[in-house]
Amino acid sequence: MQNNTLALLIFVSAYILFVFLPNKRTLVAVLGSALLIFLKVVSPKEAFFSINWNVMGIFVGTLIVADIFMESRVPAYVAEIIVNRAKNTAWSILFICLLTGFISAFVENVATVLIVAPIALSLAKKLKINPMNMMIAIAVSSNLQGTATLIGDPPSMLLGGFAKMNFGDFFFYRGRPSIFFAVEFGALASFFALYFIFRKHKEKVQLVRVEKVKSWVPTVILVTLVFLLAASSFLDSGFSYAAGILCVAFGIISMFWEKIVNKGSIVKGLKGLDWGTTFFLIGIFIIVGAVTLSGWLEVLSNFLSGLIGQNIFLGFTLVVFMSMVISAFVDNVPFLAAMLPVAISMSAKLNINPSLFLFGLLIGASLGGNITPIGASANIVACGLLKKEGYEVRFKDFMKIGIPFTFVAVTAAYLFIWFIWGK
Repeated sequence: MQNNTLALLIFVSAYILFVFLPNKRTLVAVLGSALLIFLKVVSPKEAFFSINWNVMGIFVGTLIVADIFMESRVPAYVAEIIVNRAKNTAWSILFICLLTGFISAFVENVATVLIVAPIALSLAKKLKINPMNMMIAIAVSSNLQGTATLIGDPPSMLLGGFAKMNFGDFFFYRGRPSIFFAVEFGALASFFALYFIFRKHKEKVQLVRVEKVKSWVPTVILVTLVFLLAASSFLDSGFSYAAGILCVAFGIISMFWEKIVNKGSIVKGLKGLDWGTTFFLIGIFIIVGAVTLSGWLEVLSNFLSGLIGQNIFLGFTLVVFMSMVISAFVDNVPFLAAMLPVAISMSAKLNINPSLFLFGLLIGASLGGNITPIGASANIVACGLLKKEGYEVRFKDFMKIGIPFTFVAVTAAYLFIWFIWGK
């Protein structure tokens, strides 16, 4: 069997298994990449260089910083203040979702949900209401705002690595408003959708203050990292090394701070990180790299380009909403990794700025995961926490919030990107 056929076979098999065995996705990705090397479809050197090590550095480094930020209890402390100052339960929920979104722009989505969830559950118990809708709203808000910055979510890191976009480029890119503002436009629209869902909760609530800030140092570390990432834009305009090195360096600083101040175990801290997603990303880089080297993504690009002809608006619409629907059921990380080179190729064939398709692809793929409980890791974690509390989340329960929230947010962001980048 020829190498290009083997590459496609392993790629398709892996994606099918991602859908049907979401809990085994890391094992599937690692075995798939190992099989590609073992069968000599790609050489070890090609596999190594298909991994974007800058993205990996950003991911692992920010995981460590986010971990000590979460342990400091600053986010939970702020959440309690917000809830106590809100005029009623509906606004408490909305403010919790806003806080979730803000944290998620700088901290990985799953960590964000774990930070905010105890406050939501405490509020629900105080009012003796079902926490399901509140927890779902927190998860989808986290997924939405995680797209806004380079360090908020793995899909954004993938786009940054592929398009050589630095931290500042997510705000303004080549003189135009970029992804951050598209996401915020979507967030503004989705805020009204959430208000409509929770508008009937008029009870006034006062939480008993239980959270105490252990230390403000992790907050200072996180804020400093964000500022330095923005500054690194001037040193590493090609997004090749600086962001990854910075994040790893701050991760190491965070570990030693935890060791010295809290007498924490560095080994235990490292073991507690999300190594599953880390190795999943490495495996995906290799699998997609093999398919790219074999020419199959170019074949897909030609097919889609032939389908849309010279109609750029049709192509953009297809990219956004096809990505949204597929990502509702398929993990957005491997999907985005496979489609980024396709979007570049389609842009070249249409002779347009590739940012239009790339930004549309990110919005559709990242936010589409909000439709179903299996569409994003944060959703799975939120549903797991609810199950632990005795609440079983069915597909229809999640989709009652996921569908209107996603459709409103994606449509608003889609229109923003078209009017800014479609000319």
